[in-house]
Amino acid sequence: MQRPAKAGFLGASMILLNALFPVLALILFGWAVKRRQMTDEAFLRTSDRLVYFVFFPLMLFWKIGSAPLQFNGNWRYLPASALAVLAVCSLSLLFIRLWPVAPFQAGSFNQGCYRFNTYIGMAVIINAFGEAGAQLYGILIGLIIPMVNVLCVSILIWYGGNGNDDSGARGSRLRLTLKHLLANPLIIACVAGIAYSRLIGAFPTPVDNTLKLMSQVTLPLALFSIGGSLTCANLRNNMTLALASAAFKLAVLPALGLALLWLFGVTGLAWKVSMLFFAQPTSTAIYILSSQLHSDTELASAVIVTSTLLSFGSMALVLLAAG
Repeated sequence: MQRPAKAGFLGASMILLNALFPVLALILFGWAVKRRQMTDEAFLRTSDRLVYFVFFPLMLFWKIGSAPLQFNGNWRYLPASALAVLAVCSLSLLFIRLWPVAPFQAGSFNQGCYRFNTYIGMAVIINAFGEAGAQLYGILIGLIIPMVNVLCVSILIWYGGNGNDDSGARGSRLRLTLKHLLANPLIIACVAGIAYSRLIGAFPTPVDNTLKLMSQVTLPLALFSIGGSLTCANLRNNMTLALASAAFKLAVLPALGLALLWLFGVTGLAWKVSMLFFAQPTSTAIYILSSQLHSDTELASAVIVTSTLLSFGSMALVLLAAG
């Protein structure tokens, strides 16, 4: 009678080991190499730009465009996921009002509650659910990225100016935001991949092999850079808010997401991909946006580290539930 339980435990352990260990190992490797001063800030900035503007967009275009889309009636995972993100954004704003969060910190805190790390998410989903999962994830982030950017920038602008910026300054910033959204390489890659999939659905073998080879660079380089960028220097002075932001991202968002997926009747692979999307850590890009729009970069750094470390627990729980 004990054999099935033991087999189930071993199976679950192997799922976690196969999906999460390679991601964690590459992040820790990047951190260790940076600690040994074998990489520097200039290298990390360059690798981040290459991943964001070249390799990851090509990877998304290839994975989404290489096969016809198979929603199997589960397209409802898209509005369910979007509503979960909007709900957590709203709850984080309520927390900011009720808790003594300074206006200077509000934008950084808010971003950390729902903005997501696409690189870690894609790496875990590929390891756990293969190419079909990666395709659904690519479509999901193509929808969520514009919404998240509008929310983040709007809230940063509001709190950065205490809501009193003149209309000309706000209009200029919003126009700049719209311009960045339209030129976002990840959004362009997702839209282009969907169009290619609908119209053609397969790449010629030489092109497919080339895109596959280029895509193989993407996630190792991205995870290596994430590890090199992690620093615990700002944790001590920002621990309370960093933990609160991570709780919104890794506990509240998955709980709300689970309820909304049930309400929308989402099942199967789309359910698994969505739940892993909810459980992934916050994006390292919150530091850059906080710096550009004059929010608390030390808090942003603390949120990134806290969320990244704790996310392996939340992702492990999702993988166990999905297994």
